Amino acid sequence: MDMSMTALRDELMARIDETNAKVEELTGNNSSDMNMGWLVLCGALVFFMQAGFGMLEAGAIARKNVQNILFKNMLDASGAAVCYWLLGYGFAYGETEGGFIGKSNFGIVDIYNGAGGGGSNSDAWESWFFQWAFTGAAATIVAGSVAERCKIEAYFVYSVFISTFIYPIVVHWVWGTGFLSAWGARPDADGNARPIIRLNEESNGVIDFAGSGVVHAVGGFSGLMGAIALGPRKGRFDPVTGGTNPMPAHNAALMALGTAILWFGWYGFNCGSTLALAGAGNLASKVAVNTTISAATACVVGAFVTKFGEGHWDLGLALNSILAGLVGVTASCAVINPWMAFLIGFSSAILYYLGHILLLKLKIDDPLDAAPIHGGCGIWGLLCVGIFCTDVNVQYAAYPNVNDACGRGEQFGVQIIGAIVIVGWTVVTAGIVFYGIKYTIGLRVPEYQEEIGMDISEHGGDAYHDGEKPAPQIIYEPAPVVAQPMPANQATPTTNGNQNSQSAPLPMYGAPLPAGFPPSGFPPQQFAPQGYPPMF
Repeated sequence: MDMSMTALRDELMARIDETNAKVEELTGNNSSDMNMGWLVLCGALVFFMQAGFGMLEAGAIARKNVQNILFKNMLDASGAAVCYWLLGYGFAYGETEGGFIGKSNFGIVDIYNGAGGGGSNSDAWESWFFQWAFTGAAATIVAGSVAERCKIEAYFVYSVFISTFIYPIVVHWVWGTGFLSAWGARPDADGNARPIIRLNEESNGVIDFAGSGVVHAVGGFSGLMGAIALGPRKGRFDPVTGGTNPMPAHNAALMALGTAILWFGWYGFNCGSTLALAGAGNLASKVAVNTTISAATACVVGAFVTKFGEGHWDLGLALNSILAGLVGVTASCAVINPWMAFLIGFSSAILYYLGHILLLKLKIDDPLDAAPIHGGCGIWGLLCVGIFCTDVNVQYAAYPNVNDACGRGEQFGVQIIGAIVIVGWTVVTAGIVFYGIKYTIGLRVPEYQEEIGMDISEHGGDAYHDGEKPAPQIIYEPAPVVAQPMPANQATPTTNGNQNSQSAPLPMYGAPLPAGFPPSGFPPQQFAPQGYPPMF
């Protein structure tokens, strides 16, 4: 009897163990699928931010350049996909060469069916997709800084460089296995990470959870170099008084829509940087809360600061303040508490407005204020990690090393080093690219194309059609006008000093233009849209 009971118990326990093993296997598979789906969903949200950038930029510039800016946004996203697939992803996440650059997985040859090299034992398809969306965002930031005067060919060349080389190198340093990384920096022969400063588990490396420095500072300082190389838009700064001439946005509704889309997509940007949902749901939720508080605070503070500084409620500056708050909290959103997010949003709005004023003082024309928003607030976001992080929060965010780097102040020093390196790299490489383009194929469109707008000069028509009317056109053939001589009592002195002689009859506006004008190469059937000031 005892033996039969023992056998029955053993059989029952064996079946329980077998059932538990199957449950564990099923649960593990479900977790893996959940994590992969999470990255695909968040990557799609980040890609949707391209629509936000497009609407914001289209609304903030003159209507004569709307097609052009939207065209460049699509080039950014599409070019980034090809470049990041061929080379960029390998430079970013390939096997490290001295902690500087990746040297494998070009053309994502290491990602294939059954490869199993990704997180949660996936094949890593989702990793490439998520990281590509970030690449497109970094490249698109530059479009705002060089809007309304940059040649399409020149912009395409630069977009290839940032997607292939400039941005992926910074990714390798901070998020890959590069020398700044918190995730396996420059592993030794035994695979042990060596993060700066102590080169062991007592240090964290640079903490940039979702990319204040990696994405936004790279895009913002690249845009700054582009704006400097291009020079200001025609008429932006008064050559006599040195003052700034207003160039108001043509569509505030598009600006507001674009900003709302960007804020929405930012939850994919920040929350998706957990890189998993199973076991990380609490962290993703905390990130969403901190992101919201920083953006909302920046909006309120920015609105009142601009009211005080500009003398009126400025929608454009308030919308940009939202973006400043989002950029500022992106690096630290996983390692801070909500009251810290409030302070980051508050300070980011003020920093953005000061940066906006500084650019105008320096006569640097950045139509979308991309440099102060993404560059200035991106670096501020990196520094805020060192100012506000706590060791408990760093461990809660699943960073690999358990230490007191935040508490003893080391992390702030690490963040300063990271900020200097990222700015230095971006300014030098972007400067070389932009000035190289400027002195080879040319960076800026001719003045007459800038006058009539790039939609007509580059894209063959205006972006807006009025109802069923054809694209607004004024044929470049002025109607004949009889020249009228000036009255005798309005005679002007001639070059020989005879005060009584009359000058030659002056043609009225609209008379035939002189030979040789318009310039050679100007298409004979180009038009100025209805409602625009006459060109000539």
